[in-house]
Amino acid sequence: MKKGFTIIELVIVISVLIILIGIAIPRMKGMQDSGKIVKVKGELQTLQAAMESYYNNAATPHVYIPSSTSPCATYFDSTTPAAVITPLYDPFAVNSTTEYDELTNGAYYAFASVGTAANLSSFTISSTGVVTIGAGNVCVTNGTGC
Repeated sequence: MKKGFTIIELVIVISVLIILIGIAIPRMKGMQDSGKIVKVKGELQTLQAAMESYYNNAATPHVYIPSSTSPCATYFDSTTPAAVITPLYDPFAVNSTTEYDELTNGAYYAFASVGTAANLSSFTISSTGVVTIGAGNVCVTNGTGC
Protein backbone atom coordinates (compact mmCIF):
# COMPACT_ATOMS: atom_id res chain seq x y z
CA MET A 1 0.00 0.00 0.00
CA LYS A 2 1.35 3.40 -1.01
CA LYS A 3 1.43 6.24 1.49
CA GLY A 4 0.26 9.65 0.31
CA PHE A 5 -2.71 11.98 0.06
CA THR A 6 -5.84 11.15 -1.83
CA ILE A 7 -7.47 13.68 -4.12
CA ILE A 8 -10.27 14.22 -1.59
CA GLU A 9 -7.78 14.96 1.20
CA LEU A 10 -5.98 17.48 -1.01
CA VAL A 11 -9.26 19.18 -1.96
CA ILE A 12 -10.23 19.46 1.70
CA VAL A 13 -6.85 20.94 2.69
CA ILE A 14 -6.95 23.44 -0.18
CA SER A 15 -10.55 24.41 0.71
CA VAL A 16 -9.60 25.04 4.34
CA LEU A 17 -6.65 27.20 3.24
CA ILE A 18 -8.86 29.23 0.91
CA ILE A 19 -11.37 29.83 3.71
CA LEU A 20 -8.60 30.95 6.10
CA ILE A 21 -7.16 33.31 3.49
CA GLY A 22 -10.65 34.70 2.84
CA ILE A 23 -11.01 35.49 6.53
CA ALA A 24 -7.50 36.97 6.93
CA ILE A 25 -7.44 39.41 3.99
CA PRO A 26 -10.34 41.65 5.13
CA ARG A 27 -8.89 41.76 8.66
CA MET A 28 -5.56 42.96 7.26
CA LYS A 29 -7.33 45.73 5.33
CA GLY A 30 -9.05 46.82 8.56
CA MET A 31 -5.70 46.88 10.37
CA GLN A 32 -4.19 49.01 7.58
CA ASP A 33 -7.05 51.51 7.89
CA SER A 34 -6.67 51.58 11.68
CA GLY A 35 -2.95 52.26 11.34
CA LYS A 36 -3.59 55.07 8.86
CA ILE A 37 -6.17 56.65 11.19
CA VAL A 38 -3.64 56.67 14.05
CA LYS A 39 -1.06 58.26 11.71
CA VAL A 40 -3.59 60.86 10.53
CA LYS A 41 -4.56 61.83 14.09
CA GLY A 42 -0.91 62.33 15.02
CA GLU A 43 -0.16 64.40 11.92
CA LEU A 44 -3.31 66.50 12.40
CA GLN A 45 -2.16 67.28 15.95
CA THR A 46 1.21 68.32 14.50
CA LEU A 47 -0.59 70.65 12.09
CA GLN A 48 -2.65 72.03 14.96
CA ALA A 49 0.55 72.79 16.90
CA ALA A 50 2.03 74.39 13.76
CA MET A 51 -1.08 76.56 13.38
CA GLU A 52 -0.82 77.77 16.98
CA SER A 53 2.89 78.44 16.51
CA TYR A 54 2.13 80.40 13.33
CA TYR A 55 -0.60 82.30 15.20
CA ASN A 56 1.85 83.32 17.93
CA ASN A 57 5.03 83.84 15.89
CA ALA A 58 4.09 84.94 12.37
CA ALA A 59 5.14 88.29 10.93
CA THR A 60 1.60 89.45 11.67
CA PRO A 61 0.92 87.83 15.07
CA HIS A 62 -2.48 86.55 16.15
CA VAL A 63 -3.65 85.71 12.64
CA TYR A 64 -4.43 82.19 11.42
CA ILE A 65 -3.45 81.22 7.89
CA PRO A 66 -6.24 81.46 5.31
CA SER A 67 -8.06 78.31 4.17
CA SER A 68 -5.72 76.16 2.10
CA THR A 69 -5.42 72.72 0.54
CA SER A 70 -1.64 72.88 0.99
CA PRO A 71 -0.94 74.57 4.36
CA CYS A 72 2.53 73.05 4.83
CA ALA A 73 3.97 73.95 1.43
CA THR A 74 2.27 77.34 1.35
CA TYR A 75 2.64 78.62 4.93
CA PHE A 76 4.22 76.43 7.59
CA ASP A 77 7.55 75.67 5.91
CA SER A 78 8.23 79.39 5.37
CA THR A 79 7.99 80.46 9.01
CA THR A 80 11.10 81.09 11.09
CA PRO A 81 11.71 78.62 12.55
CA ALA A 82 9.80 76.32 10.19
CA ALA A 83 6.65 75.07 11.93
CA VAL A 84 6.60 71.97 9.70
CA ILE A 85 9.77 71.17 7.77
CA THR A 86 8.27 68.81 5.18
CA PRO A 87 4.68 68.68 3.97
CA LEU A 88 2.43 66.14 5.66
CA TYR A 89 0.45 64.09 3.16
CA ASP A 90 -2.94 62.49 3.75
CA PRO A 91 -2.43 58.69 3.52
CA PHE A 92 -6.09 58.22 2.55
CA ALA A 93 -5.95 60.63 -0.41
CA VAL A 94 -6.01 59.28 -3.96
CA ASN A 95 -2.82 61.17 -4.79
CA SER A 96 0.18 60.44 -2.53
CA THR A 97 1.17 64.13 -2.56
CA THR A 98 -2.15 65.53 -1.36
CA GLU A 99 -1.84 67.52 1.85
CA TYR A 100 -4.50 67.69 4.53
CA ASP A 101 -7.24 70.27 3.93
CA GLU A 102 -7.54 73.30 6.21
CA LEU A 103 -10.42 75.69 6.74
CA THR A 104 -10.49 78.87 8.78
CA ASN A 105 -12.93 81.68 9.42
CA GLY A 106 -10.47 84.01 11.15
CA ALA A 107 -11.16 82.95 14.73
CA TYR A 108 -11.43 79.15 14.26
CA TYR A 109 -9.67 76.60 12.09
CA ALA A 110 -9.90 72.91 11.27
CA PHE A 111 -7.60 70.42 9.54
CA ALA A 112 -9.10 67.32 7.93
CA SER A 113 -8.26 64.05 6.26
CA VAL A 114 -10.54 62.36 3.75
CA GLY A 115 -10.24 59.26 5.93
CA THR A 116 -12.00 56.08 4.92
CA ALA A 117 -14.74 58.10 3.17
CA ALA A 118 -12.32 59.01 0.31
CA ASN A 119 -13.67 62.60 -0.01
CA LEU A 120 -14.45 65.73 2.02
CA SER A 121 -17.84 66.57 0.58
CA SER A 122 -19.24 68.36 3.66
CA PHE A 123 -16.19 69.92 5.36
CA THR A 124 -17.29 73.33 6.68
CA ILE A 125 -16.64 75.56 9.69
CA SER A 126 -19.21 78.00 11.03
CA SER A 127 -18.63 81.48 12.42
CA THR A 128 -18.94 79.99 15.93
CA GLY A 129 -16.31 77.31 15.26
CA VAL A 130 -18.62 74.33 14.74
CA VAL A 131 -17.08 71.94 12.22
CA THR A 132 -19.30 69.85 9.97
CA ILE A 133 -17.58 66.88 8.39
CA GLY A 134 -18.72 63.68 6.71
CA ALA A 135 -18.69 60.20 8.19
CA GLY A 136 -15.33 58.48 7.83
CA ASN A 137 -13.41 61.78 7.76
CA VAL A 138 -10.92 62.70 10.51
CA CYS A 139 -10.33 66.25 11.76
CA VAL A 140 -8.91 68.49 14.51
CA THR A 141 -10.04 72.00 15.35
CA ASN A 142 -9.78 74.74 17.93
CA GLY A 143 -13.59 74.90 17.76
CA THR A 144 -16.01 72.01 18.18
CA GLY A 145 -17.36 69.15 16.11
CA CYS A 146 -14.35 66.94 15.39
